[in-house]
Amino acid sequence: MTYPLILIPFVVITAVMTLLSARRPDFARRMRASGWTALALAALTAVFDNLMIAVGLFSYPPEHLSGLRIGLAPLEDFAYPICAAFLVPALFTLAPARRETA
Repeated sequence: MTYPLILIPFVVITAVMTLLSARRPDFARRMRASGWTALALAALTAVFDNLMIAVGLFSYPPEHLSGLRIGLAPLEDFAYPICAAFLVPALFTLAPARRETA
């Protein structure tokens, strides 16, 4: 089960950064947008990962996976796009604003 262990830091960093951004303005709106984005990315991942695996572009050694799948795609494949949907807006919100110099 190597791939699930690799995901742990990404999921933890995403959760921490998202929670740290909770005090920033428009948190609820940002979470709704991130949720919809995560849903769209998960749907795209399901379609394209299954197609790529089905035509033999790549495969995963079963001993490194959790064993949970959506079609042919291992569940681990869905963590990265879902983390990105929440992490990128959180980091953008937490980053200091750039000031224009005249």
